[in-house]
Amino acid sequence: MTEPIVSLRHVVKRYVRGRQAVEVLQGLDLDIAPGEFVALMGPSGSGKTTLLNLIGGLDQPTSGELTVAGQRLERLGSGALSRWRARHVGFVFQFYNLMPMLTAQRNVELPLLLTSLPAAKRRANALAALTLVGIADRANHKPNELSGGQAQRVAIARALVADPTLLVCDEPTGDLDRKSADEVLHLLQELNRDFGKTIIMVTHDPKAAEFAGRRLHMDKGALLAAESAA
Repeated sequence: MTEPIVSLRHVVKRYVRGRQAVEVLQGLDLDIAPGEFVALMGPSGSGKTTLLNLIGGLDQPTSGELTVAGQRLERLGSGALSRWRARHVGFVFQFYNLMPMLTAQRNVELPLLLTSLPAAKRRANALAALTLVGIADRANHKPNELSGGQAQRVAIARALVADPTLLVCDEPTGDLDRKSADEVLHLLQELNRDFGKTIIMVTHDPKAAEFAGRRLHMDKGALLAAESAA
């Protein structure tokens, strides 16, 4: 049996606000297999973005066991967690987070600056990632010269360029019109189906969630029933 790429056991996340402790995640158990495309759904405040941040190594649980790509994340210090994150996770956010003064190619190269790759290899890898997402013809354009859908493709190329173990996507189509959103979602689906990328996506959009192979619903920090794609 294949080991899960993400495994949570009794994971709790608690924040302290003033004198009050707020339990955002309530003892979650979850397994995600390699190569799954999972959508996390739920109302605002349900804990889905907190869960995504834990899986992506942007935060750590208050208690419980969190294993991602074979590593117990709750055991890592901040430096080791940062290095693990750079190797294993590609992030895609709602608002792209592109550097406005850099071209698409230079934006995609940014994660590679943390590696020992020479400049020519970084450029070649960035162009390969832009080609993969179908936007190599915009390599020399800056973000303000791109449509929303094109900018998100650049962001996805940046997330892919270091060949991460998994992609974590936080409302990746939330700032796009329906046509552009569907194009981005088809791209994510292709990356999952054709390249075996594990994708975990937070979304409020039921239509976006239909592109995933499994839909997980959260409410008040708990996981509810899961749905598989038809």
